Amino acid sequence: MDYLLRSIYCLVICAAFAAAGGLLLAEQEAAYLALESINSGVEWRVLYPDDMCLAGPHGVVCDLFPDGADGFSTHITELNFGYVSDYNSNPHCGINASLPSLLPTSLPFLRRVFFYRCFRYGQAAISAGFWNISSSLEELVIHDNPALIGRLSGRVAGLSRLRRFIVSGTRISGEIPPEIGQLRNLEQLVLTRNHLQGAAPASLGDLPRLKLLDLNSNRLVGSTPPEIGRLAELVKLDLSWNRFVGPVPAGFTELKRLEFLDLSHNRLTGGIPTALAEMRSLKEVYLAGNPFGGRIPEIWENLGGLSGLGLSGLGLIGNIPPSIGLYLQNICYLSLEGNYLVGQMPEQLRLLERTAKEINIENNALEGRIPFSAGFLAVIGGKLKLAGNTKLCLDENVAVHLTPKDNVSNLHLCNKTEISHLVPFYSTSFSSKASPSPTLFVVFFFYSFFMLN
Repeated sequence: MDYLLRSIYCLVICAAFAAAGGLLLAEQEAAYLALESINSGVEWRVLYPDDMCLAGPHGVVCDLFPDGADGFSTHITELNFGYVSDYNSNPHCGINASLPSLLPTSLPFLRRVFFYRCFRYGQAAISAGFWNISSSLEELVIHDNPALIGRLSGRVAGLSRLRRFIVSGTRISGEIPPEIGQLRNLEQLVLTRNHLQGAAPASLGDLPRLKLLDLNSNRLVGSTPPEIGRLAELVKLDLSWNRFVGPVPAGFTELKRLEFLDLSHNRLTGGIPTALAEMRSLKEVYLAGNPFGGRIPEIWENLGGLSGLGLSGLGLIGNIPPSIGLYLQNICYLSLEGNYLVGQMPEQLRLLERTAKEINIENNALEGRIPFSAGFLAVIGGKLKLAGNTKLCLDENVAVHLTPKDNVSNLHLCNKTEISHLVPFYSTSFSSKASPSPTLFVVFFFYSFFMLN
């Protein structure tokens, strides 16, 4: 039935295109020139001599537009280049592919331009003239083109309808033009794995509809722009693998809808940002590889939705707060590896057993009994990483259930002086709504009592 409906739909659409006015010769010629730029070894004019909106290559997409005389005309709205899959067989790009000039006078209805792995050999330059694209453009995607060189241009501001601007995996260098802040309809800005330099412009905060901002793996320097805190619609922010310095802006507390935050592998300082406590929609936070320093703050009460938390290599000191176990009970991934944490692993970490798939606490200075059950240790296996904490030990009642293959079986057995004497955690600073139940305290009390006798 679905196949029949799709077939009928295709017949109706084809009939509508056939009845509409034919594709303008200027648009047909512009499409030929673009195809010849990306692959000059194919005789496109011979393969597709007819109206491209009726019989063109897969990546050339057309649409119907009213022509003001109770009729319709057809125009090219998308140009997609680069083989993606058998189900998305866009025109292949040749070894000597070059970036075509897509003049607005020739393609006035163009909405989407897509280049996937087209420019991989030698050098292909992105010229200043490339940015003179039709202002009707809504999506510009240049993905995984390692031979593409040049700079982003301030002329991009002329693409006032742009919703998606993606340039990733290229050798494009220079600074991010501040004119990007004029793209008020932009929802996704992805400039990853390029050679971009300089400071991130303050005008990034002038994009009221932005939901995704990803600048990872460039050479950006300076402070993290505090203006990013004005992006009230932002859901994902990734500034990882750059050279940002200084503290995380306090204004990030206004990012109420943010779900994904990655600031890892920069040069950020000033301690783990307490602004996280106000960002209650967060699901993943990665801060690894920054010299933040300080202690792990008590900010987890309102972050129960976290599934991933990466705090490795931050120069952290002090103890692991029991509140991490009490409140982060949806956690799948937790990393505290490569810090200077001391003391015992809090009993409350056992509450993470229900959801945790990987816990990495390697290379700290922790001591005492690990709080996890034998069943959890058997399930998580090598994803529980405790190496480099030579004073950690294994409870005898847990050890009898393990095999030599288990990741923690090489830990020595605890003696009574090493068994945890922790009093069940409670802090009056936490609201009664979020505080652990009295039953939980009773369980911890009796568990500790019997382990000591």
